[in-house]
Amino acid sequence: MSATRRLMRRLGRGIADQGERLTTGLVAIYAWFERNASLVACVLRDAEHHALTREAAGRHFAPAMAAWQEVLGVGLIPTQIALLRLALSFFTWRSLIAEGGLAQAAAVHVIVRAIDRTEEVVEVEAA
Repeated sequence: MSATRRLMRRLGRGIADQGERLTTGLVAIYAWFERNASLVACVLRDAEHHALTREAAGRHFAPAMAAWQEVLGVGLIPTQIALLRLALSFFTWRSLIAEGGLAQAAAVHVIVRAIDRTEEVVEVEAA
C-alpha cells in the first residue's frame, strides 16, 4: 500500500487534468488490487464477521483509501465523489475485471467516463 500512497502524493502534486489524474490513479489502484486479490478478498470477507479483523483491516486500509479519495476527488461534485467511492472499492474492481471480464484499461475508461459525465442529482420528493 505504501507505493500506492506515494503515487497518490505524486498525483496530487503533478497531474492537473482531472481525467488524467483519475485514469493514472485508478490504473495504479486496480493493479494493486490485481496483485493482492486473494489476500484482500479473504481479509474483507473475514472483516464482515470478525471484529478484530475488521479493526486491523481498517487501520491498514483506511489511510490509503482516504488518500486515494482525497487526491482523486479534487474538484468533483458530490455525485461524482459517490461514483469515485464506488470505483475505489475492491468489490467494484472484482465485479468489473475479475468477474465481468473487462480488461483493466476498459474498466478504468468506463469508470472515468461515468464520473466525468455525472451531473449533480436533485432529490425529488416522493408523491
